[in-house]
Amino acid sequence: MTAATWTSDEIMTVAAARALGDGMSCFVGIGLPSTAANLARRTHAPDLWMIYESGTLGTVPAHLPLSIGDGVLAESADAVVSVPEVFNLWLQAGRIDVGFLGAAQIDRYANINTTVIGDYADPKVRLPGAGGAPEIAASCVEVVVIVRQSTRAFVDRVDFVTSVGHGSGPGDRERLGLRGKGPTRVITDLGVLEPDPDSRELVLTGVHPGVTVEEVRAATGWDLRVAADPVVTPVPTDTELTVLRSLTGAA
Repeated sequence: MTAATWTSDEIMTVAAARALGDGMSCFVGIGLPSTAANLARRTHAPDLWMIYESGTLGTVPAHLPLSIGDGVLAESADAVVSVPEVFNLWLQAGRIDVGFLGAAQIDRYANINTTVIGDYADPKVRLPGAGGAPEIAASCVEVVVIVRQSTRAFVDRVDFVTSVGHGSGPGDRERLGLRGKGPTRVITDLGVLEPDPDSRELVLTGVHPGVTVEEVRAATGWDLRVAADPVVTPVPTDTELTVLRSLTGAA
């Protein structure tokens, strides 16, 4: 693999990293969100202030953490506080700019399921669960979701609402008393979706190089709306790919 080529996961991660600005405070989930956030900090956003659920504030890990309990997070943090403090004082108080989340299922209104596939009482698959995701989705100024796109993951209605996105449409977040804007961008291995400002339904606003609108719609479990002129994601730079591969061990 040369620096001039990339995988669908790599361009998804690069696009997600670019969504984070320098100086932002970011509540980071493990997995793809963690990879993207650490890529952003090592490239265009050196002052990205990363917070993990375990209470590590301003962490700058030397390698990708395996879990929120990975010691590398505490070793490199500005401070380590209790989990209640990180949620009560930082997250619920509205002090976090962006929450970076993954999903097992996501629906047309960006509601997230990480709890069960199938009926809750008799599920086909029991998933890892909520963790801090519901509070992140509720209280961060905005939320970015990163998830691979397929009809299995992108469903008309999630089997279980673990984390509220935009509920069933306009006004639901306000009615529920949720502080933040909710998901403002969903970044996949095929493109980028954003909520319509009026209906709050996800709309395809961008595609990655080589991906067609038809491919994205075929990987979506509802009749996906498409912007009038979807933008094409700029190709990853050599620097972005080199740093990303050093993080993931693909170099």
